[in-house]
Amino acid sequence: MKFVDEASISVDAGKGGNGCMSFHREKFVAKGGPNGGDGGDGGSVFVQADDAVNTLIDYRYTRRYRAENGKNGQSRDMTGHKGEDIILKVPVGTTIIDEDTLEVLGDLAEDQQTLMVAQGGFHGLGNTRFKSSVNRAPRQTKPGQPGESRNIKFEMKVLADVGLLGLPNAGKSTFIRSVSAAKPKVADYPFTTLVPNLGVVSVRQHKSFVIADIPGLIEGASDGAGLGIRFLKHLVRTQLMLHIVDMAPFDESDPAENMLSISRELERFSPALAERDRWLVLNKLDLVSEEEHDELCQALLEKTGWKGPVYQISALTGEGTKPLTNDIMDYIEERRERAAEDPEFAAQIVEERETVEQESRDRMEELAEFRRQRAAARKAGLEDDDEDDYDVEVEWVQE
Repeated sequence: MKFVDEASISVDAGKGGNGCMSFHREKFVAKGGPNGGDGGDGGSVFVQADDAVNTLIDYRYTRRYRAENGKNGQSRDMTGHKGEDIILKVPVGTTIIDEDTLEVLGDLAEDQQTLMVAQGGFHGLGNTRFKSSVNRAPRQTKPGQPGESRNIKFEMKVLADVGLLGLPNAGKSTFIRSVSAAKPKVADYPFTTLVPNLGVVSVRQHKSFVIADIPGLIEGASDGAGLGIRFLKHLVRTQLMLHIVDMAPFDESDPAENMLSISRELERFSPALAERDRWLVLNKLDLVSEEEHDELCQALLEKTGWKGPVYQISALTGEGTKPLTNDIMDYIEERRERAAEDPEFAAQIVEERETVEQESRDRMEELAEFRRQRAAARKAGLEDDDEDDYDVEVEWVQE
């Protein structure tokens, strides 16, 4: 099934049913009182997270969803049926945004978590409701209220503890295959990974974490080059990033410069995300001779000025991966324990994540607006050649 992590739809809640105007009619009862029933409430629209759903592709084909209207009230004080609600299933980790106001309506991070996105209209009132001591036969009713309508956007972000970051062919997919049971596609050409892949890494008994492999970045990704930066948003919920660097690139490029280019793209995408804990993982050292091994690693650290944790591995042979996964597990457990004991630290984590989400959303919107303007300019250039599009104008002068 195609992986789709964004979708925009319109939702309409149902209208409330109208109240009924009716009077009791019975043989030998000359003046029966009012007996008009109320209408039913309109159906509402809910969004529910479901573990069984892993893509938003259905919402790319059907873009409008309407809940059922409430039924009108009837005589004999019969209330109309309530309109049927509709429940839209989305993957766990989906954020719901109002497209008109850009308000974040909710974040569904747990299975079966439910959010109402459009409330059904309130039911109308029958004429029985207006009976009083001075008005025994009211001819007044109240219509049902219209339901809410919204244009909403779904943004899905994978739920993972650790995210992999790096250039195409840095060995991210090979690494996730090496440490987990996940089997992402691996090949010797760039952009083999086109969608995020998740793997569960079992470290010790009952101790595991989830790792996410996202498509590789290239220089200029923040401006839309390659696969762009749309998959970087899947790093928002991670606790730790592993920056995987190919120490034996097939194009003989400089590993240090490759690493710095990714760091720059991350900074442009979200400064707050660039500040998150990141470990450097030097990969493919099995392709480097032992004499050059330490020299290459030291040269990279000096050129980049890296001060954080550094691991040297070979994802293909598995060398060095065990100590790395053990340290990751210890890091995650320590953060979880600290968050449980220190409310201030837990609040800091939430605040930092919200900042990253807002920055990433702003950057994506900025890039989308740039593309819209570029497309409009290109279209205007094709349809109207009178605009100043840098054509050379030749003026003939007769002497």
